[in-house]
Formats: sequence, structure tokens, C-alpha cells
Amino acid sequence: MTRFRVIDLETTGVEPPAEIIEFGRADVVPSGGDYEVERPMARLYRPLNGIPPETMAVHHITEDDFTSDSPVCTPERLHQAVWGGPAPDVLVAHNSAFEQQFVTEAATEQLPWICTYKSALRVWPEAPRHTNQVLRYWLGLKLDNALAMPPHRAGPDAWVTAYVLVELLKRASVEDMILWTKEPKLMPTVPFGKHRGSAWSEAPLDYLQWMSRQTDMDADAVWNAQRELKRRATPSS
Repeated sequence: MTRFRVIDLETTGVEPPAEIIEFGRADVVPSGGDYEVERPMARLYRPLNGIPPETMAVHHITEDDFTSDSPVCTPERLHQAVWGGPAPDVLVAHNSAFEQQFVTEAATEQLPWICTYKSALRVWPEAPRHTNQVLRYWLGLKLDNALAMPPHRAGPDAWVTAYVLVELLKRASVEDMILWTKEPKLMPTVPFGKHRGSAWSEAPLDYLQWMSRQTDMDADAVWNAQRELKRRATPSS
């Protein structure tokens, strides 16, 4: 039985050496031919170097939420947070590249990851946006607000992402989603420039060729341009 462990973090910044100040998770397990989302859990960790006001404004975790006895997120505590309880088979996060900066292989023991953000871009390119909260409402998910709110807190966000994962599992294989997670994100449309918003198939050839040669452009955009060029060069069967 595959156990998916959906993880969400709140931190003091967007990349290390920022600190983890909240770890949330929710497990997804097969149940009667479908999937069941288990109740989320979350725990707070005291930062050693304070919390910038701009990150407080996102998750609203402040210094007042901690005491001198609050634990710090050491590597040992992070490992326990990932592995405590029934062992997971696959780790999941929405935009997992962020979580993987902090939850490294030392904590995961090289478990595979699924990025629900990258997977949603593949499965639902027509969605208005691909954040977990937009997908929640766009998919019409009926969730208990006692567990799903507030957004930008680790437990509720993990729980919402878990239900997005359940919907993805109806439409894509685990193997495909693990593969997509390792690749750059698939952009449904050209993200910038004079052809912004156009489908890649509608972008002029010379524009795609120019994009594909850029070294200082967003790497995901360059990959998407190269992917479209490869598609056009492949003879139709």
C-alpha cells in the first residue's frame, strides 16, 4: 500500500539559511478503490534568528507564538517529523522545490517526491492559476474549514494539497508525476514578452529559436521553448 506523505513548511525566508518554523503533514492512503486523507498534524519550531516582518505578513507566525521552551528544528527533529508514525513511500508538496531546499535527502532518505504544482500544470493547463488554494475552489473541493483554514499555515496547506493530490491520482500515474517533478515546470502559455499568453504552438518559430538560446532567461521558460521546437521537429505519425 503506497502511503503518500504531503508536507508543507512555513519558514523565515524563501531559501536556506532561513529556518523552518512550522512543519505540517497529511497522509494520503488507498481506501476501498479510492484514497483517504488522514487528519493533518503540524508543529511549531522556535527560530534562532527571528522572523522578518515580510514573512510574518504571509503566515502570521510571530515571536509571540514561541516560548523559551519551544523546540528548535534540528536535523534530528526534522527527520522525526518526516518519518514519525507509519513510514511514507512518497513525499508530496505543492511546489516541492521549495520544501526540498529544507527537507533534504538527509531527512528523506532519498524517498521520491511528487510536486502537485508541476503535476497540476500538466493535468489541468486550463486552470486559472495553479496554487493549491485556487485549485481547491476551481476543482470544487468541499473541505472542512476547521482543517483547511487558514491558508499559509503548514497543517491546513498540507491538508488542502492532499486533496489536490487525490484528484491528480484519478488522472495521472504516480510514476508520471514523479517524472514530471524532476523536470522543469510545463508552462501552459508563453509567460512573457510580446507573445505572452499565447499557446506555445502559436509562437513564431524565430521567437522560439531566440528564446532557446538565452542563458540569462528563466530556465523553465527556455526549456518550454526548446520542448516546443522539438515537438515541431518531430514528424507526425
